[in-house]
Amino acid sequence: MGTILVLGASGQLGNCLATVAGAQQVEGMIFPPEGEANILDTEALQRLFEKHRPAYCINCAAYTAVDKAEDEIAIARKVNKDGAANIARLCAQYQIVLVHISTDFVFEGNTPYLLTETDAANPISVYGLTKLEGEKEVARLTDAYFTLRTSWLYSEYGNNFVKTMLRLAEGRDELKIIADQIGTPTYAIDLAKAILKIIASGSKAYGIYHYSNEGVTSWYDFAKAIFDIAGVDIRVLPIRTHEYPTKAVRPAFSVMDKAKIKQTFDLNIPYWRDSLVACIGKLK
Repeated sequence: MGTILVLGASGQLGNCLATVAGAQQVEGMIFPPEGEANILDTEALQRLFEKHRPAYCINCAAYTAVDKAEDEIAIARKVNKDGAANIARLCAQYQIVLVHISTDFVFEGNTPYLLTETDAANPISVYGLTKLEGEKEVARLTDAYFTLRTSWLYSEYGNNFVKTMLRLAEGRDELKIIADQIGTPTYAIDLAKAILKIIASGSKAYGIYHYSNEGVTSWYDFAKAIFDIAGVDIRVLPIRTHEYPTKAVRPAFSVMDKAKIKQTFDLNIPYWRDSLVACIGKLK
């Protein structure tokens, strides 16, 4: 496989990649500290690429504060678009294959059918818009890339919905959770395994792919499953989106079709609840 450089190594997916690499005894993976791997510092990035000469670069770095992005458009764009462009440009220069992580938020999410890679992207938030801009920069600047769109990412690392629910339940008897936004939770460990399998395949079937766990659920049902699996006794009430207003608008239905990635890389994708059981087992 050659050397694999991971950018955004301290984040949720970066930690999951390190965990999976350790378990699978994958050699040659580099997880540089943020100080050496600022994706907005092109000179620092170039030094990193010169030093390690990786065969692959996985870009996990992103601005992901969805609501905050509505007020911080410039910084969100700088990270999600310009940062992605900096990486793609260097990957092309050094003939490195880029694995770039994107999101279901590039879709408007207003139609209840499985979204394919060829469906029109029409983001309804600043976060989604800047991630789509990043995707376009990657495609413009390098030919050797895999852009993986994922959704509702969680794990035992970082801040995410699963850990937030368990934390909130410690001090409350009741929670109100949105029931009319539909998507698919994705265990970041599963995504990390998929990324490493794609790299190990040596495939040149470059382009955009969708990856989430299998199945469909709402945030309400996701929360119910978390408490059920964790054995937490709390009342969970379903509410509509308008009853919990947020700065950024979320897609109402963003379930992605995974046929392309499954067929291309012979992937068996776990069902979302099975992966949630595994994650909560580790958290406990």
